Amino acid sequence: MLTQEMKKLIVEYSAGMVATINDDGSPSVSPKATFVILDDETIAFGNLRSPGSIANIGKRPNTEVCFIDVLARKAVRVSGTAKYLRNAEMTDALKAAFVEKWSDYMEKFAGVIEISITATELILSPAYDLGLTEPELREANLAHLKSLS
Repeated sequence: MLTQEMKKLIVEYSAGMVATINDDGSPSVSPKATFVILDDETIAFGNLRSPGSIANIGKRPNTEVCFIDVLARKAVRVSGTAKYLRNAEMTDALKAAFVEKWSDYMEKFAGVIEISITATELILSPAYDLGLTEPELREANLAHLKSLS
């Protein structure tokens, strides 16, 4: 499901906006930044201050995550089924994936959310339809961000 281009974007821009579903059917979107890619069909993030996301996933596991490269104006949308695993339920391979990237946070995780991917989509800005290239977009957007500081 995850292509090399998608994986690169997720690794480089690991903050994802996680969408779950509230009891009333409305969406709940929460930023999470401790993602790891476990394989082509599975991603996971650590549970740091995620009580609403955990509650929603427990009742309605359908979840989406969107990762965005703001400079290139491209995104990856990942849809899937999430499950919450307490620390004691984590496999050694899952623990190793988090230790490799997020060792400073491991003691703070109350568990992890593992998402089995059912669909992915690479989303490109309409600017590409106008003929702009990725290097041109990166340069223009970086200049814009620098002008804000």
